[in-house]
Amino acid sequence: MTIFVTGGAGFIGSQFIRDWVALYPSDTVINFDSLTYAGNLENLAPVASHPGYRMVRGDICDAEAVHKALPEPCDALVHFAAESHVDRSILSAADFVRTNVLGTQILLDAARVKHVRRFLHISTDEVGGSIPDGRLFSEDSPLAPSSPYAASKAAAEHLVHAAAHTFGLNAIITRTSNNYGPYQFPEKLLPLAISNALEGRPIPVYGDGLQVRDWIHVADNTRALRMVLEKGRAGATYHIGGRNPRTNREVLRMVLRILGRDDNLLTPVADRLGHDRRYAVDCSLIERELGWRPEIGFEEGLRSTVEWYRENTAWVSRARSGEYRTYYQRVYGEQLAS
Repeated sequence: MTIFVTGGAGFIGSQFIRDWVALYPSDTVINFDSLTYAGNLENLAPVASHPGYRMVRGDICDAEAVHKALPEPCDALVHFAAESHVDRSILSAADFVRTNVLGTQILLDAARVKHVRRFLHISTDEVGGSIPDGRLFSEDSPLAPSSPYAASKAAAEHLVHAAAHTFGLNAIITRTSNNYGPYQFPEKLLPLAISNALEGRPIPVYGDGLQVRDWIHVADNTRALRMVLEKGRAGATYHIGGRNPRTNREVLRMVLRILGRDDNLLTPVADRLGHDRRYAVDCSLIERELGWRPEIGFEEGLRSTVEWYRENTAWVSRARSGEYRTYYQRVYGEQLAS
């Protein structure tokens, strides 16, 4: 098979590529990534020299670059590339609209022209907005995005549906809940909390910290994505969740217990504007149709994640300082010139 992955240097995309190369070493995997601040090629060091893996530096909003890089035939286009940090979208939404909406449409157009056999669009549970207590967000629930980020992802979903309906594109959407695990950029809640706790620094907590999120280990998520690619129903949307709702404060206290740190590191800060109170996905459809279920328990997964960050403080330091951005120059040189 030939797989074209956008945003493969990010947290979830790099896990997907590492897993795919390990499981299907004879396949070709092309990683198309613009290497913005969240794209870290150190995440892909384990597969960088694999003969079936190829890195192409490019912007999904550049139609010419996309058409040049996308092979024909291509078995699957897996679309991770996105601006994804809610706080950044609140400060300025323009990049989110450009990448998440325009970029998705350019990929859809290219997939149709190049006769891509399957288009997998990675979305988020945040498109459903805040879910009242006692309810779950199902695949046929109305979309109610609350942040500029979520609104841009909801718009992208509509474009995917339109391409499937109008042109018959074989497209599937997945919406995942909060992913955690190794190689996550340290601006996100868990890597930030773990890194700060290791250094005895304050851990910021938005508002009262009682916002509820469903947590899933990134390896469980990418396993679900492989199953969707191989066996999913064309035109379907699948929710991927851990069935593991926790408040942010509860999760942060678990981190502190694992590290033997005191709760006094938790430091309340002003709440995020428009902060959604609760996300909760119903993932019974993928369980019923494809037989997928999460396998990594949260306590086990969180402990292994904490240990990974403890053992990889140099990676965190390079990510925080920006030094990681010189990696592609050292390894690839001019081969990745835009």
